[in-house]
Amino acid sequence: MKSEKTIEILKTAILLERKGKAFYSHVASQANDSDVKEFFQMMADEEDEHVKFLTEQYENFTKNESFSKVEFKHEDHADDDILTQKVKQKIESASFESAAISSAIDMENRAIKVYSDRAETAETKEERDFYNWLANWERGHNKLLHEIDKALQDKVWNDNSFWPF
Repeated sequence: MKSEKTIEILKTAILLERKGKAFYSHVASQANDSDVKEFFQMMADEEDEHVKFLTEQYENFTKNESFSKVEFKHEDHADDDILTQKVKQKIESASFESAAISSAIDMENRAIKVYSDRAETAETKEERDFYNWLANWERGHNKLLHEIDKALQDKVWNDNSFWPF
């Protein structure tokens, strides 16, 4: 099963996650509000967990030509949802953090595409399930970011009376 494509995609995935961690950590360090700082730090911490997980998968794959056993379940984001509500209220529409949300959406979309594309060309069911699971993992982040972005857009529309009625 050892595939150079699989090894390359795992390296790409680790790099994407490291970039994500660096990005979220930087935004957290620049945020003035504690809830906004906490949200971006939470995202950085999750990216760090992804790096650790993917590194473990890479090491296992290069040694054993298979992935480590993965329990395919979705994470519970109940606490994230509470924090997201606070962040929606505190980020200003035209702020650095608002721009960071848009950039983060693009970054998460790239990761989803990498994983989804690889799932489509996977050589085994195990590999396909693995990459689909990773894509869904990133979709969780993307959902949170889109919710914040939508709230910021609505805020701009309301604050500037852009509504047509």
